[in-house]
Amino acid sequence: MAEPIVDAWIQHPTGQFLGHDMFASLRRWMRLDVVPEEIPIEFTMSALDEAGVTRALVSAWWSPTGPLLTNDYVAATVKSHPDRLVGIGSVDLYRPMQAVRELRRCVKELGFVGVRLLPWLWGLPPNDRRYYPVYAECVELDVPFCLQVGHAGPLRPSDPGRPIPYLDEVACDFPELRIVGGHIGYPWTEEMIALATKYENVYIDTSAYTPERYPEALIRFMKGPGRRKVLFGSNWPMIPPGKCIAQLGELGLSDEGRRAFLQENAVQVFKLR
Repeated sequence: MAEPIVDAWIQHPTGQFLGHDMFASLRRWMRLDVVPEEIPIEFTMSALDEAGVTRALVSAWWSPTGPLLTNDYVAATVKSHPDRLVGIGSVDLYRPMQAVRELRRCVKELGFVGVRLLPWLWGLPPNDRRYYPVYAECVELDVPFCLQVGHAGPLRPSDPGRPIPYLDEVACDFPELRIVGGHIGYPWTEEMIALATKYENVYIDTSAYTPERYPEALIRFMKGPGRRKVLFGSNWPMIPPGKCIAQLGELGLSDEGRRAFLQENAVQVFKLR
């Protein structure tokens, strides 16, 4: 029987989403010259099948100008393959009470297991006051808050993704909040490792990076004190998950470490059992 694999960060994109001006750099990395108008769910499922991914957390996107991938779109995507896909919601930071109510709807009505916001997209670091009602509701709902850490791949400034001091202050203020920093924090990966070491409820996911690009500091952390702190992620469609899985042997993880990285840590953090 194949080993269970949980991908902590994917999107099932629309053509409009992939074609957005801010993703020009990502389309270049993906060698995507023509963006299709319609993208069938089979496009995403075939990539998961090829990689052997058994569960994938599908993200909604909300920006200052409105939703880019709506929560209801993600819910419909999850409904098409409920045994394989799990929803991660997003909300409008500029409308705090609406954000809290939408997060509550995502979890209680749509069955989502977390929320994700991208500091580079909002131009607001995570210690900005606009996030704090969302953090408090995540604690009440017992779901993780997910975000991007590190430099911004899209054509936006990167500073809001720096872990220290911004995310450090959040983890201090909300010790009960489970926080998942996606995209490993590069070029500030050691800052992210420091936070995951310091705080019980801070985690890292490896989305947007293939194993051959993981910094040595992250690999050492995964093999040692951070073996229960790092989650596998691909950031599909930017990176095919199969490309990541094919390179896992280069990390030299033990069988226990591999299971924790590929499945067990995500199951614990997102309560997927």
